[in-house]
Amino acid sequence: MPRFSIIVPSHGVAGRLSQALDSVLAQSFGDFEVLPVCDGPGSPGAEVAAGYAARDGRVTPVHSPPDDGLGAARNAGVRAASGTYLLFLDGDDLLLPGALTALDARLAATGDVDVVYAPYERAHWWEGESGDPAATLPPKTPKDAFSPARAPQLTGAQLPAWSAAYRADFVADNELAFPAGHFTDVGWGGLVTVAAEQVAVAPTALVRHRARRQGSRLNLPGEHHLELLDQTELVLVAAAERGLSGSRFGALFGQLFAAVLRTAAHPGRLPANRRRAFFRRAGRLYRRHRPAGYRAPGGSVGVQHRLLAVGAYTAFRALRTANRTASRLAAAGTGPARSGPARPLPARLRGLRTRRRYARQLRRPVDPNLAVFCAYWGRGYACSPAAIHAKARELAPHIRSVFLVEADAAASVPPDVEHAVIGSRRAWDLLARARYLVNNANFAEGVVKRPGTVHVQTQHGTPLKKMGVDQSTYPVVAAATGSFTKLLGRVDRWDYNLSSNRHSTQMWERAFPGSYEALEYGYPRNDVYYTSRADDVARVRRELGVPEGSLAVLYAPTHRDHHTGFETGLDLEEFCAAAGENVVVLLRAHYFYDRGGRSGSGRIIDVTSHRSSEDVCLAADVLVTDYSSIMFDYANLDRPVVVYADDWDVYRETRGVYFDLTLAPPGPVTRTPGELAAVFRDGSYRGPSSTAARARFRERFCQFDDGQAAERVVRRVLLGEPPEAVPPVIPLAERVPAPAASPLVRS
Repeated sequence: MPRFSIIVPSHGVAGRLSQALDSVLAQSFGDFEVLPVCDGPGSPGAEVAAGYAARDGRVTPVHSPPDDGLGAARNAGVRAASGTYLLFLDGDDLLLPGALTALDARLAATGDVDVVYAPYERAHWWEGESGDPAATLPPKTPKDAFSPARAPQLTGAQLPAWSAAYRADFVADNELAFPAGHFTDVGWGGLVTVAAEQVAVAPTALVRHRARRQGSRLNLPGEHHLELLDQTELVLVAAAERGLSGSRFGALFGQLFAAVLRTAAHPGRLPANRRRAFFRRAGRLYRRHRPAGYRAPGGSVGVQHRLLAVGAYTAFRALRTANRTASRLAAAGTGPARSGPARPLPARLRGLRTRRRYARQLRRPVDPNLAVFCAYWGRGYACSPAAIHAKARELAPHIRSVFLVEADAAASVPPDVEHAVIGSRRAWDLLARARYLVNNANFAEGVVKRPGTVHVQTQHGTPLKKMGVDQSTYPVVAAATGSFTKLLGRVDRWDYNLSSNRHSTQMWERAFPGSYEALEYGYPRNDVYYTSRADDVARVRRELGVPEGSLAVLYAPTHRDHHTGFETGLDLEEFCAAAGENVVVLLRAHYFYDRGGRSGSGRIIDVTSHRSSEDVCLAADVLVTDYSSIMFDYANLDRPVVVYADDWDVYRETRGVYFDLTLAPPGPVTRTPGELAAVFRDGSYRGPSSTAARARFRERFCQFDDGQAAERVVRRVLLGEPPEAVPPVIPLAERVPAPAASPLVRS
């Protein structure tokens, strides 16, 4: 029997679950089991938990349906637990270093008490910023084990479940369980308080609570706030049945109704037609359960207590309005509060006339049949936005689809594609009125997210390198990124975010915290890898000038943040000479270095400026790359990939990565020009070990790309079809990628 069972619900936080589990497994005290509670087999959290369980026998995944809620997930963990003490840890929080050692020492000093309460650290959601000081427990709490009557103000009703450790036998003997519904911590903490006979307090924090950027779900407006009264009634009835003493009952009663009054005094939390009903029911509970001799607090809060006791909702509402007005005046200084514009004015529009015109257009109705697309900040008709645009014209012809491009890219747009030049009045008119906005980067800072509009972020790669706010701890990258606050303002415009694999889903959740919905549909730009045929491959090779019968090696290095310009890191002429007579290299530099030219000599063909990276991949027999996300897309073709990691250690330290590519590569890993040429001379670039590595890589990173991603997006977003109506993902083993030019390439 382990000393501690740590129960970790994971619903909605799979992107940070690995950090929570790492914080547990890194504890110096090792006598524990950890029970990650996941939505079910195949869910994002379940995949993370299964990986940990395979590596550490102390990890045992537990499943609980997501619709059953947080309380049911924790109860499932309790039923599976075998430890002497139970601890709860939210999947996006951390167990502090040394926490279990400190807790074990505390229990050794106090004996087996029913509950050990502990302070906790409250940290900003953004890991790059400092956290608040540890949240403290009521002062003058006894230092030894004690009866709750000695410290009646210490109750679990105002503490989260993860700020304590609970003796498992105490929980079982009293048949304690988390109540269903919202505010389950209130019900659980209150019931624990009522039942506990011996408690203790830990002197140091055990948990670092990382507040979510979106705030607590419980603070969102909605009818779920009525459930706070259910939990309050549940606890008060249990206290009465238990015959709780006057001082303990009074303290518990006061803390419960402090929470109730905060909700009643916050009109935005409850629908307007339910506020009076909430207040009246709260008043009935107050009068029915108020302990004899209970004294309400003083000041304005005491007035609220008295109004609640007599059911005076009209007076309570007037007091609430007066308090809110006073708060606004205090925040604004002296004088009346200033009223701002109805909508924020764009910050980076060109010219006063354009700003005024855009503001006027924002007052016009949204056009329900207008969609605006953009890719790579206007570099052309490309990537997933172009794939979705093409599919929309097929499946949703009633949608007018317009592509935004920079002026110097306008000539490259296909003649049958309607487009507008970024920064023009026409472009801003379209952005102001479009219902659908689709981009693989972000629209300009000044674009306003209007009610009723739908923004789709398609992304443009699977993240190996750190992205978004995860870049904050890497100075070179952070300096180039600019304002993270502005970045997150753009993220707040997203309604949907596309993902091509579960790894991406989890990393986007961390890198771009927001309220968007993740669509695990695959990347539409990768559809072509399954819809193209042999004649398509041959056509592209002819267009690029690939000699017939040659082995086309695509060399696609990524950008180095610590470099000031493009450096190949490899002498391509020497590579060709050493790799074999029939080898030609297709050089595709990162798009940061695309200057619109095309150069090359002999066996080196520069394809950096070619409009489509997908075409270039189709033409290539082999990919050689360092850390570019192109490897994840190219893996769909099931053709050999060779990693050239000549500066991996430097890149990892300066840019930051989400996993060690050298331990989970798509093929051979080489570190010198000689090693790279050798794998081509001896054929190991396509040998059995390369094939096996590629199969593992494809299973992990080609989960949702099957040739139907664009259709899924169009049906779900533009046509409004329900999730269950979109085409299901074809199993990896049943997909047929486009054929390679060389029959020797694919296994």
